[in-house]
Amino acid sequence: MAFLENMREAQRASGSAAVLAIGTANPPNCFNQADFPDWYFQVTNSGHMTQLKEKFKRICEKSMIEKRYLSLNTEAMKERPNICAYMEPSLDARVDVMNVEIPKLGEKAASIAIKEWGQPKSEITHVIFCTTSYLDIPGADYRLVKLLGLNPSVKRFMLCYHGCFAGAAALRLAKDLAENNAGARVLVVCSEVIIIGFRGPNEENLDSLVGHAIFGEGASAVIVGANPKIPIERPLFFLASASQTILPNSDGAIAEIVREFGMDIFLKKSVEKSIADNIEENLKQAFEPIGIRDWNSIFWITHPGGIAILRGIEAKLGLNDEKLGATKHVLREYGNMASASVGFVMDEMRKRSLQEGKSTTGGGLKWGVLFGFGPGITMETIVLHSTPINTEN
Repeated sequence: MAFLENMREAQRASGSAAVLAIGTANPPNCFNQADFPDWYFQVTNSGHMTQLKEKFKRICEKSMIEKRYLSLNTEAMKERPNICAYMEPSLDARVDVMNVEIPKLGEKAASIAIKEWGQPKSEITHVIFCTTSYLDIPGADYRLVKLLGLNPSVKRFMLCYHGCFAGAAALRLAKDLAENNAGARVLVVCSEVIIIGFRGPNEENLDSLVGHAIFGEGASAVIVGANPKIPIERPLFFLASASQTILPNSDGAIAEIVREFGMDIFLKKSVEKSIADNIEENLKQAFEPIGIRDWNSIFWITHPGGIAILRGIEAKLGLNDEKLGATKHVLREYGNMASASVGFVMDEMRKRSLQEGKSTTGGGLKWGVLFGFGPGITMETIVLHSTPINTEN
């Protein structure tokens, strides 16, 4: 038994997992939110639904989103009329787009992260690929390995159909892999293309309208490893702890189903309240070992699920206006990109810290939290420790 224990200890890393590099990417087609209702009702041949269009305009105006990115443009939509209908069978056409665009977008973000990391791709030991929309087997993880030219013996994990909390869940898995495998370097890629849920408007389905008003496309990639090789590798955020929970009395509050017509979204009005009512308990459990109870004393990296959710969190916890600044920036500039979003917020946080001359990647603060939430309602809570800017440690 002693021999086995020694083997086990030798296989583990001795330090905490850290984010070593970040990359983000978006499709080429940028849509201004103010113009999106006109485009959406035109491309879906729904211009006659004038009252519904006005309602959609109000939803878009209240979203606090200024622009979003999509893989398909007007010409591509016209070539696929069934996608633009409300209930026409169109899953084949959607899969044909998703299975090309999702790995391609993920490869773009991963290449940026690998370049920043500065190490040979052969040192990547694990790949986690996360998406809401890839259906074929082998999955997008396999396609990514081929696109990047990674070692064929790299260990792959595929997270499918977890929804918006999956970006944080992938980081939690990466932390476990990095800390339990000495020398591991984990490439985490979250790539989201919303063509699976794009469809025409319907008077009886306002949830679908909300989805069309807030979701955008993007990919984020991070490289995670323990015991960074200073100064060759530069840690940005240490992943101190990670947890997941299903919020009480939240069954069906956020749900997505796939049928022949694509994906349908279900959102209960209780979502904002459920998240706000439970977030402090998760914070207390996560930060009790550190002795932190002042939520304005930490930095925040939160999934930008929607402006109502963010305002509910602010009100419940009494957060200062700037606390969710990085999250609101990502919501404003890109919309809700599901699992990819937290990578964008993390990237924005470290960029702002550098531009503003802060002492750490956490905006001058040592401790922070990364929140993910989505279908379930499932909540992910990761405690982060930032690193000094422009130092060797």
